[in-house]
Amino acid sequence: MSSKSSRRRTSHTTPRRTAGLALAGVAALIAAAVQTGAASAAPAQAPHAGKADPAHVAVKLTPSQRAELIRDADGARARTAKDIGLGAQEKLVVKDVVKDGDGTVHTRYERTYAGLPVLGGDLIVDTAKSGKTARVLKATNATVKVASLTPAVAESAAQKQALQRAKSLGDTKAAANPSSRKVIWAASGKPVLAYETVVGGFQDDGTPSRLHVVTDASTGKELYRYQAVETGIGNTQYSGQVPLTTTQSGSAYTLNDGARGGHKTYNLNRGTSGTGTLFSQSSDTWGNGTTSNAATAGADAHYGAAVTWDFYKNTFGRSGIRNDGQAAYSRVHYGNSYVNAFWDDSCFCMTYGDGSGNADPLTSLDVAGHEMSHGVTSNTAGLNYSGESGGLNEATSDIMGTGVEFYANNSTDPGDYLIGEKININGDGTPLRYMDQPSKDGGSKDSWYSGLGNLDVHYSSGPANHFFYLLSEGSGAKVINGVSYDSPTADGLPVTGIGRDKALQIWYRALTTKFTSTTNYASARTGTLAAAGELYGTSSTEYKAVQDAWAAIAVGSRSGGGGPGGGSTFENTTDVQIPDHGSAVTSSISVTGRSGNAPSNLQVSVDIVHSYRGDLVIDLIGPSGKAYRLKNSSGSDSAADVHATYTVNAATETANGTWKLRVQDVYTYDTGYIDGWKLTFP
Repeated sequence: MSSKSSRRRTSHTTPRRTAGLALAGVAALIAAAVQTGAASAAPAQAPHAGKADPAHVAVKLTPSQRAELIRDADGARARTAKDIGLGAQEKLVVKDVVKDGDGTVHTRYERTYAGLPVLGGDLIVDTAKSGKTARVLKATNATVKVASLTPAVAESAAQKQALQRAKSLGDTKAAANPSSRKVIWAASGKPVLAYETVVGGFQDDGTPSRLHVVTDASTGKELYRYQAVETGIGNTQYSGQVPLTTTQSGSAYTLNDGARGGHKTYNLNRGTSGTGTLFSQSSDTWGNGTTSNAATAGADAHYGAAVTWDFYKNTFGRSGIRNDGQAAYSRVHYGNSYVNAFWDDSCFCMTYGDGSGNADPLTSLDVAGHEMSHGVTSNTAGLNYSGESGGLNEATSDIMGTGVEFYANNSTDPGDYLIGEKININGDGTPLRYMDQPSKDGGSKDSWYSGLGNLDVHYSSGPANHFFYLLSEGSGAKVINGVSYDSPTADGLPVTGIGRDKALQIWYRALTTKFTSTTNYASARTGTLAAAGELYGTSSTEYKAVQDAWAAIAVGSRSGGGGPGGGSTFENTTDVQIPDHGSAVTSSISVTGRSGNAPSNLQVSVDIVHSYRGDLVIDLIGPSGKAYRLKNSSGSDSAADVHATYTVNAATETANGTWKLRVQDVYTYDTGYIDGWKLTFP
C-alpha cells in the first residue's frame, strides 16, 4: 500500500524542504527535550512506566465545542499575530484547534502576507488556560517579507511551464487550462513571491492528477512541486462477514452510515468522475464475498471507513478526518482495471479501483486506514509531500493504517507490521513494506542518513516506520500474531518497546500539536520527545524509549548518552539565525560534572536548517578557545541542511566549560538557522 502515485517516483528540482520545530520557551514539563545548556541525558531518577498525564491529553470536544474554540481563535487572531511578532502585512487563518485537560489550547494557523497565502508559513500557538502564550512552533523562522508584490514573470508563463512539467511526468491528459494563484513561498530559503499552479488531468496509471507547481514570480524558476491526489494499493482480500451501519428509507436500504457523520459509499460503475450512484437495495445484506456482486466492494469500503472512524474516535478522541464530526465519502468501481486507490482532499473522499482485469477490488482495511490517514495529516500537520517531511507524511499513514488494522481485530486480516501483505503486486506474494526492517523491500532505508530526503517518499518513510516498530515492540526476534520479526538497530544496541498503544498516542500528539508542514526527522525526534514528556513525564520509561528508538535509526543519542558503559550528552536546541553572507554566529553549551579532559572521540551532532549548505563553514570551539573545523564551505554543494555527527579529537581540552558551535554563511542569497546541536561524551 502506497500513496500519491504508487508506482512512479515523483522527483523535485529544489533542495529538501525541511525546517526544525522552534521549541524555545516550552513549559518546564518538557524542558529535558529542549533544554538550553547543560543537560545530562541520564534522568535524575530511574525511568518508570506511567499512565498518560490527563493534563496533557487532548479532551474530546463536541463539534459545537470545537467550533466555539475556532471562533474564539478567529476573533483573537489579529491580537495573536501581534503578540507573536508577525509583521503588519501578515495575518493568521485558523486551521485547527486541540484542547488539553489542563486547559492548554493548541491552535494551528495558516498565514497570509498582503492577502496572499504563505506556503510554509503555518504555525502552532499554544495558549495556557490563563490566556498566556506558552509556545509558538513555526514551519519557518524566516521573516516573511518580499520586496515587491508585482511579478516579473507572467502568470501565463508559469502556467505553461507547469503544464509542460505535468506532461513530462506522464500526465498525457493534462488539462489545457491550469489554474494559478499568487502566493508567498516560504517553505525553504528566503521567502519570495511565487505562483502556485494546479494542473488537472490523469496520471499514467489512470489516477486523477492535481499537480501543484510553485514558480518563482521573479525568475521563473520552479521552486517546488507535488501531486495532491494521494493514492495507494492495498489488500485485495475481503474482511469476511462484518457488521455495517446503513440507513433505511421506506423499503430500501442505503450505504449511509448515520452513526459516523453520514459516510456514504457510491458505485462509480467504471466511471472516473462524479460521485456515481449511492448503493441502495431492498435487502440489508450486502454483497456475496465475490466480484460477481458489485455491492461486495461497497461493503468492504463502507466497513473500512467505519473502522477507521472508530479507531480515531476511540483511540484519540478525534471525530472524523477533520475532527469536525463530518464524514468523507467512498467511491468504488473506479475506472477499468484500475490497480490503485486514492484519497483526494479536493473531494474529501476515498476512491477504489477494481484491480487488474477488474478481478480484485482494492477495498481492503489497509487501504482505508492508510489513505484516510493522509486526510488526517492534511488537516493537522500538513506535512509537505517531498523530502524528509514527505517521508514522515507517508510513514504517518503506514503507522496509523497499522493501528487501524490492529484495532479492527479482524480474524480474516490480523494486525501486523507488514504493509500491503495481502497484495501480490510484486508477483511473489511479498509485502510492499516491512516496518521492522524496511530495507527488506529493496528500496526503503532502515536508518536516517543525510541523503534520505532525496529518495521517493515511500522509501524515505522507512526509518520512521522502523522507529515506530521499535518503540512499539522493541528490537530483536519475536513472533506477533503468527508473523516473525527480527528488527535490527543502527548502533547495535537493543531497544525495549513500550507497546503499540502508547507509541500511537505519542505519534498522534506530535502530529497534532508539534509537527508543521516542514518537519524533518531531527524535528520529529524533538516533537515526539516533547509529546512523550507531556504524556508520561521526562523521567519515564516511555520518554527513555523514544530517545532509544530514535537513536536506533541514527537520529540523536541514546537516553544514557550513547554507547555501552554509559556517557552523557549535553544539548542546546535554541534556534540561532544565520545571517546571509554575514558574521559568524555561535550557540553555547555549558558542560559540567565531567572529570579530566574531553575524549579523543567527542561526538558533535549538528542540526542546521539552511537552503544551501555549501554556504556554511562550521567549527567547534573548545573551552580553551581552540577551533576544530567540522565543515568547510563548498560552492558546488547545493543540497539543503546539515544533519551530521562529527568525531573530534578534543583530548587536549578540559571537559568542563563552555563549548561553542560557530557557523558562518560565506556566500549570498541563501539563509537558515542553527536548529540545535549536542555534545556526546562516550
